[in-house]
Amino acid sequence: MSIETGKVTALKVQKRNPNRVNIYLDGEFAFGLARIVAAWLSIGQELSADKVRELRAKDELEVATQRALHFLSFRARTEQEVRQYLKKKEASEETQTEVIERLRAAHLLDDERFAEQWVENRSEFRPRGGRALRMELRQKGVTDPAIEKALADIDEEQLALQAGLKQARRYAGLEFEEFRKKIYGFLGRRGFPYDIIQSVVPLVWQEMLAAGHAKPIEENEVRK
Repeated sequence: MSIETGKVTALKVQKRNPNRVNIYLDGEFAFGLARIVAAWLSIGQELSADKVRELRAKDELEVATQRALHFLSFRARTEQEVRQYLKKKEASEETQTEVIERLRAAHLLDDERFAEQWVENRSEFRPRGGRALRMELRQKGVTDPAIEKALADIDEEQLALQAGLKQARRYAGLEFEEFRKKIYGFLGRRGFPYDIIQSVVPLVWQEMLAAGHAKPIEENEVRK
């Protein structure tokens, strides 16, 4: 008889991992299960091959769920990020889907909320234009409707000004032409459109002048 079928003769909590239990069938170690899965077993219970497969499937789901919860404990994630993580951990596609459904039902996975939080965080700490934000969120698997909803209320001009003012400190003392090139390049890489950059750069320069970090120039040069 295979050691994976037979009568349960012992249930022993693992010393190194108290959340798992070693299952003994007919006096021999058979396999390990998550404690929550093993809780349904009792000494003397007969396990068929089908029952063992069912237990192992539940164990895989439980292990994958705990891994996903640990993954989520560091920061919010998208469904795609969780799926990719579980795939690396060799969880089956079916298990990946079940875990995601569990987390979604528990409101621990919500791509719309993730997109909103991502935009809020970026806007506060590292302002970016809509183009850059769309690219970042698409790379994380967020759908276009969820992205557009998250971006609906952003003020790109204000964000560009905020980003420009912060970056401008690094360019203190530069001549206007060199300053303008660097700020244009920086804001462009941050995903801001040209027309907004064009309107924001003179404002940033004026702030630099007011703070004494730039040399005055002719007004018409600033508007070039």
